Amino acid sequence: MKREIIEEIHSNEIVRKRLAKFLALHCFRNTKLEDFHDRLSDEEMKALMIDVVNHCDYVLALLFTTQNGSKIIELLKEHDPVPDWDDPKPLNDDDFGQVLHDTVSEG
Repeated sequence: MKREIIEEIHSNEIVRKRLAKFLALHCFRNTKLEDFHDRLSDEEMKALMIDVVNHCDYVLALLFTTQNGSKIIELLKEHDPVPDWDDPKPLNDDDFGQVLHDTVSEG
């Protein structure tokens, strides 16, 4: 990631909040979680997504606007906080086009 992008996330609260919503949309909402939507009411799904966005914003703020960001990265270099979880698997590169399309059409 280029330094100017990191600086933008650090200094521009609007961009950071939008990035939090972007992460929630593409890391939670547009995932297998949608399969569970039928089991949740619209109000429950809304409350869940608000909570996810708030947590994404909190983590982004920790990483990019506090001195704790460096500490978190250093800890992650040495320790996996959830070693029993599967490691992430790359998505298909074709999904990037869909992410861009969804980002424009959702907004």
